This record gives sequence, C-alpha cells and structure tokens, in this order.
Amino acid sequence: MEMNQYLEVFIEESKDHLQNCNTQMLELEKNPGDIAIVNEIFRSAHTLKGMSATMGYEDLASLTHNMENVLDDIRNGKLSVTTAVMDALFSAVDDLEDMTASIASGGDGKKDVSRSLSLLEAIQKGEPAPKAAAENNSSIQYDEFERTVIEQSLEQGYIAYELTVKLKDDCLLKAARVYMVFEVLEKIGEVIKSNPTVDQLEEENFDQHFCVTLASKEEKDFIEKSVLKVSEVESAEAAEVNLEAVEEKPKAAQEAAVTNEAAVVEESAKETQKQAVSNKTIRVNIDRLDVLMNLFEELVIDRGRLEQISKELNHGELNETVERMSRISGDLQSIILTMRMVPVETVFNRFPRMVRQLARDLDKQISLEISGQDTELDRTVIDEIGDPLVHLLRNALDHGIESPAARREKGKPEEGTIQLRAYHSGNHVFIEIEDDGAGISKEKVLSKALSRGIVTEEQAKTLTDSQVYELIMASGFSTAETISDISGRGVGLDVVKTTIESLGGSITIHSTEGQGSIFSVQLPLTLSIISVMLVEVEEEKFAIPLSSIIETAIVKDEEILHAHNQRVIDFRGKVVPLVFLNETFDVKKENTEDIHSVIIVRKGEKLAGLVVDSFIGQQEVVLKSLGDYLGNVFAISGATILGDGQVALIVDCNALIQ
Repeated sequence: MEMNQYLEVFIEESKDHLQNCNTQMLELEKNPGDIAIVNEIFRSAHTLKGMSATMGYEDLASLTHNMENVLDDIRNGKLSVTTAVMDALFSAVDDLEDMTASIASGGDGKKDVSRSLSLLEAIQKGEPAPKAAAENNSSIQYDEFERTVIEQSLEQGYIAYELTVKLKDDCLLKAARVYMVFEVLEKIGEVIKSNPTVDQLEEENFDQHFCVTLASKEEKDFIEKSVLKVSEVESAEAAEVNLEAVEEKPKAAQEAAVTNEAAVVEESAKETQKQAVSNKTIRVNIDRLDVLMNLFEELVIDRGRLEQISKELNHGELNETVERMSRISGDLQSIILTMRMVPVETVFNRFPRMVRQLARDLDKQISLEISGQDTELDRTVIDEIGDPLVHLLRNALDHGIESPAARREKGKPEEGTIQLRAYHSGNHVFIEIEDDGAGISKEKVLSKALSRGIVTEEQAKTLTDSQVYELIMASGFSTAETISDISGRGVGLDVVKTTIESLGGSITIHSTEGQGSIFSVQLPLTLSIISVMLVEVEEEKFAIPLSSIIETAIVKDEEILHAHNQRVIDFRGKVVPLVFLNETFDVKKENTEDIHSVIIVRKGEKLAGLVVDSFIGQQEVVLKSLGDYLGNVFAISGATILGDGQVALIVDCNALIQ
C-alpha cells in the first residue's frame, strides 16, 4: 500500500494528539487524582502509536509505547503522579513533537530519544514493591552477555542476587547514598548490573528505588544488613536470580501486553463508533479554498450588479429570482468564510506548557491567564502568528516579570501574572499580552536610542510615550547589551514587528514603569467579504464595517461639546470624540448643516463617533486591496466595487480611534 498519500493526514492528526497530550498533562498536574484525564492521555498516546506503527515510524511507536506503560501504571494505581513522572512524560512528548516536525519537513523522523526512554523506564522500574524482588518477579532484563556472566558466577559457586534498595523519602544527597551502597556491595561481591543505569543513578535520575544485580558468596541476610548500615537507606531486600523466570518474563509480559492492547483497541473502537455519528470531517488543501473564495468574490460582485438592475427594471419575477439568489448565496457565503476560520485556541494551546517550563527554568512564580481563545482568525494568519507570540511571551516571562524576591521588595505578590487575550474589533482581531512586571523605562529607551543614532535629540523631544516604547522594536535594539540596559526588552522585537506587518497587522506598546506592560497586536481577519454600512460624504461613498458599529444617531450642533481641543458628544453618559470624515479624507464640503448623521463605532472599550452626510444602507461587499501602487492609506483598509460600478473606500475604524 502506498503510504505517501496518507502522510499529510498522519502529520496533522499526530499534531492534534500531541497537543491533546500537552493540554491534558497540564490538567493532570493540577488534578493528579483524576483518572479520566489519564485515560484521555492514554487514548491519544495509543492512537499515535498505532498510526506511527502503520506508517512505519517505529521510533515514534516505541517511545509512545513506553509512555503507555507509565500511563497504564498510573491508572492501575501502581504509580502516583509526581513531578518526576510529569517531567518524563513531557520530555517524551517533546521528542515526539520533534520527530513529527522532522517527518513534516521531509525527514525520516529519527531522533536520539534515549534520555526520554531512560526516564520513562526508570520511573516504571525504579519503584518496584520491595516484595516483588523476593518473589522473583525480576525488574531487570538481561542481555546475552549479562546472562553468561550470571551463569559463570553460578558455576563458580557464587549466588546471583537481585537487591532492591529504597532510600528514605527525605534523603537529600541520593547520588552520595547510592555510591556508598555500591562501595559496600563491591566489598562482598561483584556488581553485574543496576537499574536504573549507573549514569542515571549518579545524575539522581530516579525516584527512591533502585535495583542491583550482585554475584556473591555471602548469605542473603548478611547482604541486606550490610546495605542497611548505610545511613538514609530505608529498606534492602535481596532475592536469588532465577534465570528461567527471567527468560519466561518477556513472553508473559508480551502476552499481557497483547491482552491489554486488545482491550484498548476495543475501547478505542467503541469511542470511534460513538463519535462517528457527530464528527465527520475531511481535510481540504487550503489552496483549493483560496480558489473557491476568489470565484465566490466574483459571484458577490455580480450579485450586487443584479440587485441594482432588478431595482431599476422593477420586474416582479426578476425581483423574486434575485431575492432567492441573494438568500442562497448568503448561506453559501457564510459556509465558505467559516471554512477558512480557525480559533486562536490552536495557537494559545501550546503556551501554558511553555510558561510552566520557562517559569521553572527562571525560578519565577508566574500565572498565565488566557481569555478569548474562541476568537477566530484566517488559517493563513494562524500559521504565521505563533512565533511572534512566543517571542512576546518569552520577553514578558524573562524580562517583564521580576523575580519573587524583587517583587516582594516592591510590595507585589510573589506570583507574577501574564494575561493573554484575544477579541474581535471591526474587521480586525486584537491579541494582547499584558504583564504586571517591571514595565519599560522611558529614559533608558531614549538614552539607548540616542546612543545608537536611531533618533536625534530634536526628534526625541517630540516623541510621545507610545512612540518611545515602539523604539525598542527598532533593529538597533536587538543586541545582548539591551537585555541588561533596557528592562530586558527589545531582543528580537524587530523580527516580531516585521512578521506582524507582513500579515497586514500592527503592534503597539503601552507601559507604566514599575507596574507592567501591554503589547497589543492588531491583525486583519483577512475576510474578503464583509457586511458594511454604506454612507455618503458629499458625493463620495464610504463603507464602514458593521462589526465596528454600535448604533447610528442624529446629533444637533448645540449637542457638540469641546474637550481637550476636540469635539465630543455625550453618548449615554460617556464622552465620545467626534471624527468628521470630510476632514479626515479631505472631502470638500460646500454646505454646513445644523444636524449631523453620526455612526458610533468601537475598538475594544474605546468609542468614537464618525460624522457623515447621510446613510445609504447595509450591504455585503468584497474587500479588495488598494495594491502596492497606493500603498498604505491612513484609515482605509481597502475598496469595493458597488452594484452600479462605483468604487467605495472601506474605512478602518480602528485607525481612527486612539
């Protein structure tokens, strides 16, 4: 069977299962007693193992199988959920993600996973019940050479023992105690093998148990008493090695594994049958969706033209047919648009795990609060936005949030908070990363910018606070020196800015020194078809996205007030600034009226009133780019062709609200 045709499905589903493992393991760490979570992780690991084996990626299948063993011990009560267990599982998932990424980039999925395997095996075999050794349920597997050594020792009159040693739970220097145990054993016999390995024992890469195979002529009781004399050893139990039992064990284990495998397959089959009715999906190449979108855009333009002709002719049957066509194409439009949309949750999901690890590495206490993960973005934007957000989060963790000691001195709680939120505003999505850390020092930023020649003395005097903070995204700030000089901000932020701008977005920074910072990323929905309110200013037509509009109003001249050199109105108890579109877009206005048509729009929590001459009505239009020739035009996000062939500019309300 040709497997290449299934490769893309394998990669996508592997990513889904690994993400589920990450999410569920973070939950398990918070609720270690919840077996339902363990079962969920087990199902994902088992499915991944089956897919990997089918596709011929044996290394993935092998590592996932070891994960299954540990998870199986947890759900059967043989293992408890500890930090060491979670670290081993996370390490395995990291390796699996790297191997999947290798396959996705055309590689063979090979990776040295010996560390993860040894961690999993050490956890699984490092905590045998002391009596298990006495019953000859060997926790050590022997290769051909080791078996030969044991057999020769037996022939020479030695006895081969498996000695299970348990250190006290409060033992501080485990490696030192292991060394002392080995020193005692080497005086009374010959050490053949240890589990975990000597290297792992030296690195303290085990819990409290370890097992040693020893050839000695001494009695079992003498060996146990000798080891118990080492301080901080809680128990030591020796049992003779039975080579026949050791031989039989792999076979028995294999049979048990097959039985267990059959049970899991049956359980997975039931789960699949249960989901089959409600979850039928098919993966479609995004290029096909692009073609479909382009064709539909042309259909929408023609639909607008038909509606215009229908009104002019006023023909009954034609009107009825056009109305029906509009209704059907409207339904079709909503389906096509939602097909490309993906919740930002797919990007946000990986951040809790990253924050957990980085907080541990930095020895900081950090809480990550996520909101708005259901906010949807176009798939092409989702694919590109992940890395910039990772960089902004790492900056907030590494340089924004202070150490617990520094936060105590400032009277802050030891645990820092990072808020990651997403929300819609108009035809844009905003993603904000806010921390309650040290903030950005305006003076240090200006000093560094002047020393690097990024701004002149004259320019520095005219810059607003926001413009000063944005200087840290200049390429001149991306140096190691900046990390210590400017509150740790600025490393690689020029790359973040470039990436976001390449997506048609922008990034702004607000900061209060000593209190924290907010990095706000504005991204286009990249929806080609949007609902707008058409308005008129003199003879010019403008389109304002409905998603930005709260309501429309009529305002008299005497209701317009002045505050801070700006015209404002009192709107339901809120002071709302007015923006006259004829002034913004330099439209010559001949008549001055006493009554103004106003559209109240919003950006997040901020409001503004757009003053126009008249409202035309609602319509669905195709958003077209202005192209490279015109470049970026202030407060205009694109243009559209109306049904009568005229061009209307689409207003970017977010640019008008500051």
